[in-house]
Amino acid sequence: MNTEPSLNKGDVDFGKHALDYATHRAGFPASFFSRLDDLGILASGRRLLDLGTGTGTIARSLAQRGLVVTGLDPSENLLNEARELDRRENVAIEYLTGRAEQTGFPGASFDYLTAGQCWHWFEHDAVVREAKRLLRPRGHLIVAYFDWMEKPDNPVAVMYELRRKYNPRWKSEWPLGFYPQEPKDLQFDGFEMVTSFAYEENISYSHIGWRGRMRAYAGIGGSLPKPVVEEFDKEFAEVLSRKFPTQPMLIPHRVWAAVWRLPG
Repeated sequence: MNTEPSLNKGDVDFGKHALDYATHRAGFPASFFSRLDDLGILASGRRLLDLGTGTGTIARSLAQRGLVVTGLDPSENLLNEARELDRRENVAIEYLTGRAEQTGFPGASFDYLTAGQCWHWFEHDAVVREAKRLLRPRGHLIVAYFDWMEKPDNPVAVMYELRRKYNPRWKSEWPLGFYPQEPKDLQFDGFEMVTSFAYEENISYSHIGWRGRMRAYAGIGGSLPKPVVEEFDKEFAEVLSRKFPTQPMLIPHRVWAAVWRLPG
């Protein structure tokens, strides 16, 4: 029986593996942004704040669509990687270190707020209050997720087996007691839901890429000491080579987003 205490949010530091995060963590696919385009809610020249921006994968794609984008994240290491990726793609985004619950921006500063793959890290009530303060009347809040899917004997299932071995303190319900699997799992007081969508898509990963993606995963690289991560990575490489010799591997993912609007 494992008697070690569960992890909490403060035990996770994505910045320790910022380069892996920038290099190997696939961002939201092009199909996701096409679906946002189809909704017709994004207007060029309007101001957008990307909460929990990480390496700027959502921020960059929306800036390329003509929005004036600011990215906010507590990790300066991740933001430095975002700036380098922007430089390579000739994109201009302002990045600031900060937290979604208390951003420091003046009220009614933005037309859009986005949060991709990060809402469960926030203190829900506090960030909803901050979102209402930051948005202009009829501004939009877009919450999205891009998650790998565990199916029998796929590379995700193999990773989970090893994670249980190397990180037994990690709990599936962690960190806030829930992980939103559907838009209906989130309720935002004072907002009206506009629409939502969900679909599945296979994402291509090499062995090296999938290993790097795990080093950028909270349950591995974000919360384990470096020597343990290295032990995990060594065994993971061996298992992938033995069980999934064909490359690239196709990793099934689920993509969903929900759009809320502030009345006004």
